[in-house]
Amino acid sequence: MPKLPDMLTIGDVARRSGVPHTALRFYEERGLIASERTVGNQRKYARAVLRRLAFIRTAQRVGLSLEEIRDALSTLPEGRTPTKADWSRLSNVWRRELDARIDAMQRLRDRLTACIGCGCLSLKSCHLMNKDDVLAAMGPGAPRLRASTEGGIV
Repeated sequence: MPKLPDMLTIGDVARRSGVPHTALRFYEERGLIASERTVGNQRKYARAVLRRLAFIRTAQRVGLSLEEIRDALSTLPEGRTPTKADWSRLSNVWRRELDARIDAMQRLRDRLTACIGCGCLSLKSCHLMNKDDVLAAMGPGAPRLRASTEGGIV
């Protein structure tokens, strides 16, 4: 079997990872991945970037933001891709957040079903109603939709 190249072009990475060129550049701008430049100013990526991209895409699929992913990746030693032990450690940290998000989504689903199910969208029985804007003190957005770990109303 021929030896695989240590460095890949952006086209090679896009083909192997399924991540479009534009997303690779975006991830690089955000500090999620890194490339080296050739004398001709072409991007070259270490082959290990493929594992890092798989890690990023998996984390995105479970609802983590790029900022959360970047913060997690920054806990790794410079230039090292996540190992199984790293993923286990990071996923345990994210588990609480994901559980809170799942709980919030289930509560939202159940409340919307009940509200829409009555057919009137009545403000008298709406769980999301904010009479006289009393929730303004809890900050911007919809505090009743926040996960309970964020201090929202459950």
